[in-house]
Amino acid sequence: MKQLTKAEEEVMIILWELQKCNVASIIEKLPEPKPAYNTVSTIVRILESKGFVDHEQEGKGYLYFPLVMKSDYSNQSINKLVDGYFQGSFKSMVSFFMKKNDMSLSELESILKEIKKEKP
Repeated sequence: MKQLTKAEEEVMIILWELQKCNVASIIEKLPEPKPAYNTVSTIVRILESKGFVDHEQEGKGYLYFPLVMKSDYSNQSINKLVDGYFQGSFKSMVSFFMKKNDMSLSELESILKEIKKEKP
């Protein structure tokens, strides 16, 4: 799966939220200052060429929808982060974030409890 630029990720987050929308709806959700219509339209076409988005005709325009699930992209991004900065070690990553964010042991235990609840 290809990596996305910051602008492409921003558009994908909106598409994952809305599921199906036109360029004007994407622009509406973007923060100020709003980019030009042509800019967002170009980003969406790039996302199509990367295989992240597809479209369907609606009147004279198009509705765009994600082809890649957010969870799949998130998982791939996290794995790339772990491989690139922590030599593939999730343990090293967790240790790094604990130290950098001054997490307590009780906070880590709380996170572990949440993870255990979500596992079948």
